[in-house]
Amino acid sequence: MRVQLAGSTDAVLKAVPRAHPGHLDETLRAQRVVEHMRGRGYPTPAWLGAGATATHVWHLMDFVDAAPAAELTPSLVEQLMEIVELQAGQGSEPYDHWSYAWRVAAGVEPAGAGPELSETPEQSRLRRSIARLSGYSDAVSALVERLRLACADVPAPREAPDMVHADLSTPGNVLVRDGAVVAVVDIGNAGSGTRAIDLTTLVWYSFQDPLLDDVRRRLWTKILDLVGGEGAAVLTAAHVLHMLEIPIREGRRDGVPGVVERGHRALDELRALR
Repeated sequence: MRVQLAGSTDAVLKAVPRAHPGHLDETLRAQRVVEHMRGRGYPTPAWLGAGATATHVWHLMDFVDAAPAAELTPSLVEQLMEIVELQAGQGSEPYDHWSYAWRVAAGVEPAGAGPELSETPEQSRLRRSIARLSGYSDAVSALVERLRLACADVPAPREAPDMVHADLSTPGNVLVRDGAVVAVVDIGNAGSGTRAIDLTTLVWYSFQDPLLDDVRRRLWTKILDLVGGEGAAVLTAAHVLHMLEIPIREGRRDGVPGVVERGHRALDELRALR
């Protein structure tokens, strides 16, 4: 909701139902990430406050006079690659997206009872949902098996030092004005790991337009430089599995074949480049 504060300053209030007891702590973590990254020139709006009621968690941030990117273009990809480079070495919160991606891709359960400290309740729910995907259809089962094989025997990743946005999707989370990226928003799931995670997200969306084929090769090259072939396979598998889980969970059967096709294409391209 767009609101006006005293002094005619515009802001955006975002409130969501409390999902679990630690929800406010997660929001405060995101606020710390925002403050840290803004101090290093990262283009995300300032958070003016955060808190909770008995039923909701909320945060208030600066209003940005810009529109969500209608589509991904080569220019936007180039700009986003530069923005992602600002994340290098800036991991400031012990919330490890890299290890989580490996657990998802390799189908590994956390050691001990309950979710690991670095895994939120939402991540734990997603990982368990992904573990059941093979039962959906033969086509999905074949893709899941191929993804698992691509990650077979890949060891758990070492700690990585970067800040990870973890939801660098378009159009919703990239705001543009006159063709220029002016803000990256929805940073609530941000944490640490390798910035190659966000580049892998851009690879996924670049399949939507043949005009993005050339810039996608640059994305693949950067990912391989950062995490190598095995790491790229893990990040690709984790992303494809998450993209499969969404339409299956939501009952959108017509959306599944496209994800399956794109998942195989991503694996084919990565195998050719490795």
